[in-house]
Amino acid sequence: MQYDLVEKLKKEISGFRDEPELEAVGLVVEAGDGIVKISGLYNAQSQELLVVETEDGDIFAVAFNLEEHFIGAVLLGEATPVRVGARVRGTGAVLSIPVGIEMIGRAVSPLGTAVDGKGSVFKDIDGAETAPLERKAPSVVARESVNVPLHTGIKAIDAMIPIGRGQRELIIGDRQTGKTAIAIDTILNQKNETNRPICIYVAIGQKSAKIARIIRVLEEADALKYTIVVSAPASAPAALQYLAPFAGCAIGEYFMDQGKDVLVVYDDLSKHADAYRELSLLLRRPPGREAYPGDIFFLHSRLLERAARLSREFGGGSLTALPIIETKLGDISAYVPTNVISITDGQIYLESDLFTKGLRPAINVGLSVSRVGSAAQTKAIKKVAGRLRLELAQFRELEAFVQFASDLDDVTKSKIHRGQILTEVLKQSDLQPLAFEREAVILFAALGGYIDEIPRARIKEFEAGLFEYIKSMHDDIFTKIASSRMIDDELDIALTGAIRSFIQIFAK
Repeated sequence: MQYDLVEKLKKEISGFRDEPELEAVGLVVEAGDGIVKISGLYNAQSQELLVVETEDGDIFAVAFNLEEHFIGAVLLGEATPVRVGARVRGTGAVLSIPVGIEMIGRAVSPLGTAVDGKGSVFKDIDGAETAPLERKAPSVVARESVNVPLHTGIKAIDAMIPIGRGQRELIIGDRQTGKTAIAIDTILNQKNETNRPICIYVAIGQKSAKIARIIRVLEEADALKYTIVVSAPASAPAALQYLAPFAGCAIGEYFMDQGKDVLVVYDDLSKHADAYRELSLLLRRPPGREAYPGDIFFLHSRLLERAARLSREFGGGSLTALPIIETKLGDISAYVPTNVISITDGQIYLESDLFTKGLRPAINVGLSVSRVGSAAQTKAIKKVAGRLRLELAQFRELEAFVQFASDLDDVTKSKIHRGQILTEVLKQSDLQPLAFEREAVILFAALGGYIDEIPRARIKEFEAGLFEYIKSMHDDIFTKIASSRMIDDELDIALTGAIRSFIQIFAK
């Protein structure tokens, strides 16, 4: 037996091969404020995921600055345990996020971990599919023109500033003017759509209480079942706030590649730019205008260019981006606002003065534009709202002029009255988006002159009553507009008759 044991040992020793493996290891030479300076790792690539070894376990970092003798990296975890002299290993992989259908209905961090207290997002995180946070935007060949509407449920936007699937439409304005409300209403309105897009709300630098409130609103409206929330609150490190929009975009691209439509809201890119400025200054990158680094334009352009509507050969999916920018004292000529305006396909400008006057949503029609235009507008809305922008522009001009005039002719009086009626019709409360067939009906009534005699104070009452009347007595009108997406001559006559019948009832 002893002989057998010796033979067995000899056999195992003879089969032993000592093959040493070389591994590049760096050392932390500076640490502080969530930034580490590393010597060594000369083969590291930009945006590579690094592993910093500490007594409390491994902490991940991302390589940002590749200098001649050092690497400037940003820590993605708790920075306190990292000390000078800590070993750093390269992974050879760029930063990625786990993606999958399991994310729908969940709130996740920019690294893909659950932050909603409902347990792990993925049953097997190691087996989950991953997507790189940074990816090249689709080429011109892979794209198709934007001509499919994305209804926001907000009358003023769908009628005058239409948004198409695959478009990048900026929402810009001062704080507390209703920017987030427009984005949330758009997400809620997708519940009415037949081909419903998957919605991703990216919260960057927002208060945790505000993010929790938004999640609760989505949950109560049954909209969380098609929505993903990517949360990087104000309490999160600047590195996570910087990564958040890229994480949201990567998740959106995963679904776009499957031929699905996706809507991504970036709330907001002003705080994203501030986080990037903080990281860049800590890494000692040269500051430029307003202390932002020189590549701040490239930061947002490479993010927003990933929004696209793909051609059928490339799957036919789309990714629509609604970036939000906060201005200070209405200054849209500041550095970051002008950058993002030049990148996007139009902007919805919200004005503080209009908001305080009670006009909500407080959209400045003169400064707001959609560069896709009526190409992405439903035929029903296009037919009824064609004159809306012109009539409102005339009203605004006359309104400013008549402040100094005492005697007015009848034509001017009628135009001012019509403008006041249209302004009242376009008013809309938060969290009450309208299905596009209802928008078409009320705009048809307003621009057709049918409600010119209705007192302004009763316009909202009239609108609610009209919808209820048509739903109970002429429900086929809503059904036909929703299915055909247009108002033909036959529907025009039926709709006119229904509106006139209700006006007689309403006037009693």
